[in-house]
Amino acid sequence: MTAVALAEAYRRRDLSPVEVARACLAQIERVDPTINAFCWLDETATIEDARRSEDRHRRGAPLGPLDGVPVAVKDVIRAAGWPTRKGSRTPTTEVDSSDAPAVERLRAGGAVLAGKTTTPELGWKAVTDSPLTGVTRNPWNTARTAGGSSGGSAAAVAARMVPLALGTDGAGSVRIPSSFCGVVGLKPTHGLVPQWPPSPFGILSHLGPHARTSQDAALLLATIAGPSGLDPHSVRRDGHPWADGPLVPPGSLRVAYCPRPGDVPVNDEILRVVGAAVDALASLGAEVRLLAEPPFEDPRQEVETIWNAGAARALDQLTPADLAVVDPGLRAIADVGRHIPATSYVAALEARVTLSAAVDRILSEVDVLITPTMPIVAFDAGGDVPPGWPDANWMSWTPFTYPFNLTGNPALSVPCGLSSEGLPIGVQLVGGRFADGLLLGIGSHLETALTAPDVVVDG
Repeated sequence: MTAVALAEAYRRRDLSPVEVARACLAQIERVDPTINAFCWLDETATIEDARRSEDRHRRGAPLGPLDGVPVAVKDVIRAAGWPTRKGSRTPTTEVDSSDAPAVERLRAGGAVLAGKTTTPELGWKAVTDSPLTGVTRNPWNTARTAGGSSGGSAAAVAARMVPLALGTDGAGSVRIPSSFCGVVGLKPTHGLVPQWPPSPFGILSHLGPHARTSQDAALLLATIAGPSGLDPHSVRRDGHPWADGPLVPPGSLRVAYCPRPGDVPVNDEILRVVGAAVDALASLGAEVRLLAEPPFEDPRQEVETIWNAGAARALDQLTPADLAVVDPGLRAIADVGRHIPATSYVAALEARVTLSAAVDRILSEVDVLITPTMPIVAFDAGGDVPPGWPDANWMSWTPFTYPFNLTGNPALSVPCGLSSEGLPIGVQLVGGRFADGLLLGIGSHLETALTAPDVVVDG
């Protein structure tokens, strides 16, 4: 059931939060040994959360629309009473004494915390495997990757272990696994959801929801959004209109569709399926403008500059013994980052302004920019790039997501169909700053227009 359906069932007293929590834990026990989406479970705490929620519903006093709804949390986000190990074998077993702001708001809204989900070490790459927890697999085909770095959260939602999960997105890390796993994933406007402690990847990093539907993602966003004194980049936006469903009639939408927004070739099946999603919006009355050429230059160099410098900073405090157990790929980019001149870092920040202006020009003429989320479908699990891929750097196959981490624009991935192999394909919607509600509304229109297939997972 979706989060919206669960909330309605609780209101009618058709279901108990304890029943739902037990069902989620049973599904985790059944399928997660194969998928490996969870790295920390505390069944006692989860059931206690559910019992408190059950009592509130019995009294007719729920704390919010997510009261009693299970939510998983990526293991780079603090949750008091649980360790945050970040996929690392370095000594990080200390139990957190405080919540990250998003988790604090989930608790305040009555959500049931279902556990911590897997991540590559420190969330550094676009597939989910780590020295600590191993490989996380795709529920649609467990020989394939779930994507990353929020692959555990996306896989947990796709395999129906939980209806909602939190992820982080520094270069596509919510949207990439959402596309590969066939779920909805939102990178909100930068600053809309506060982050603390700060990410080593700085201004690139965002925190956002994984969900089965855009409306469910909207409910989660409404719960976790808002300023926090812990995050100087966080911003205030009065009200949460995105929680109320579609805001714009599709007939009034102006859409720019760029099927090939970079130099990386796009799989023909992806072009067909994403093109059909754009056609579905056009059939509802949207005005579609085709952008045959990339609307801006690829900012990969600038993103890598910030990313590698952040990796260097993240590993700076480790002893040689600790460094020896760090993911070799993370150590390698940190070594690069240590030699980046400060002037190059500042130049990358300046490029952010130039790119933001280019994206703003596009979005001044249309309501939404649409691209494929990914140029490929999920590939074999266990590698950082697809077999035979000409570039060993994972950013080489994620060129459609990271530009909008640099600009801070909201970007949403919505599942829109399957490849001939039965693997999910996502369409990416990009809006102007604080157009998160518009994107979620368009996502809801797409979900109504398209019939999304459902995953079947055998434990």
